[in-house]
Amino acid sequence: MGEPQGEPRDDDRCIVWLDIDNTLYSASAGISHAMGERIHAYFVSMGFPDEEASKLHHHYYSQYGLAIRGLVRHHQIDPLDFDRKCDGSLPLEDLLKPDPALRKLLQDIDRSKARVWALTNAYHTHASRVLRILGVDDLIEGVVYCDYANPNFSCKPEPDFYENAMKKAGVADPSKCYFVDDSRANVEAARHLGWGHCVHFCERGLLHVEGGKPKYIGSDIHDGDDSSGITAVSRLEELRTVWPEIFVQ
Repeated sequence: MGEPQGEPRDDDRCIVWLDIDNTLYSASAGISHAMGERIHAYFVSMGFPDEEASKLHHHYYSQYGLAIRGLVRHHQIDPLDFDRKCDGSLPLEDLLKPDPALRKLLQDIDRSKARVWALTNAYHTHASRVLRILGVDDLIEGVVYCDYANPNFSCKPEPDFYENAMKKAGVADPSKCYFVDDSRANVEAARHLGWGHCVHFCERGLLHVEGGKPKYIGSDIHDGDDSSGITAVSRLEELRTVWPEIFVQ
């Protein structure tokens, strides 16, 4: 993960952690599809036949949370080369646009009560591009990302990633962490570590690509079977209701 600079270590405000991809923008933007195509092409460029490439892509995503984690661990690829050819080649400017509603939502978070950081499995270059295009980069106080320059980087949902994120931000009390992510596994991992206010962003019914395979969002989640204390929302605007205590009234 990267090292955000200049954060005081005695800041006792709570902290809002925002996932970026498929959370700050809708899965309907098609970025997961474009990314899936590029990752598949990367596997094929390594010499894997189409079918085996698809299987490995999904297997590594399912096992590690990111296909790149499996590629680095088992095939010793250069993660920065992967990032350039996959994330770095995405036509984000064609797929995303400034989001005034998102900007207003983040502006309405009471900064006397909460800091706002991003927590992403992407590399810092991709994270910066997305935040800039959405028009909210100036409202994010810090970004904790997967440091692909380090072959042993961690990522969500690994506990080390969340623990290191808290260290980077100078957070000692996990109960002060507010977190929203489109991955149920990532949210559950944070909740298990004691993060106090966890929200699953779930655009139920939308078709997206996960680990290289098409999937309807929320198809593996059943109503009425959740006792984890995790709230699900389908629109980020619902955070005003779920977390009223951190918004300007």
